[in-house]
Amino acid sequence: MDPVEAAKRIIEKRYPSCKAAVLSGSVVRGESTKTSDLDLVIFDQALESSYRESYVEFEWPVEAFVHNFESYRQFFQSDCKSGTPSMPRMVYEGLVIKGEDLLEPIKSEAQKLLEKGPQPLSKEEIEMRRYFITDALDDFTGSSKRSEEIFIAGVLAELIHEFVLLTNGRYIGKSKWIPRALMQYDPVFADEFTSVFDEYYRTGRKDNVIALTDSILEPHGGRFFEGFSLGKKE
Repeated sequence: MDPVEAAKRIIEKRYPSCKAAVLSGSVVRGESTKTSDLDLVIFDQALESSYRESYVEFEWPVEAFVHNFESYRQFFQSDCKSGTPSMPRMVYEGLVIKGEDLLEPIKSEAQKLLEKGPQPLSKEEIEMRRYFITDALDDFTGSSKRSEEIFIAGVLAELIHEFVLLTNGRYIGKSKWIPRALMQYDPVFADEFTSVFDEYYRTGRKDNVIALTDSILEPHGGRFFEGFSLGKKE
């Protein structure tokens, strides 16, 4: 069944009292795959609290995020605070299925949060992130066991992407959203980032991963080990 038609029928069947709903995710962005699901954000004022549920309906896997017209704000704020604004993005990018007038101010609220970006990192937060990137980079450089290196590289890639985006006032991603978030920030850097890690995984060569990491750290003082302290009471 067409995803929009399926979404409409699911809402009628499972959430008959909802006043507004959006369909979001890859099916809306034109990026769906054979394993894509329907992401629904449902607004029902009769609810006392938010909940999330997953099920299969009309042969579609569905993830539904169900809120009233106040509870969603907690998720907007917590998602943005974590650096991954999943709920604001779903609402802002989502296709309105029901309640366009009711959703207009909520979509505007989501847009403002996305445009504002995350809270700027403090000096202490930047130093902490430099330290953990340095630690992972040293482990990656010194390791001679392929079984360990491939997982260290994954940690390093995630730390680097977070550092680049957060120090430039951009939200981070998780899983498949890492390359998407980087592409939205800077397509040239995103291609370089992907290329150097792809080269490592294919060939085992570490040089370009190390060089990229150092180039990212350099404007913030380079690698950081000596002098780092966390939780020490003076």
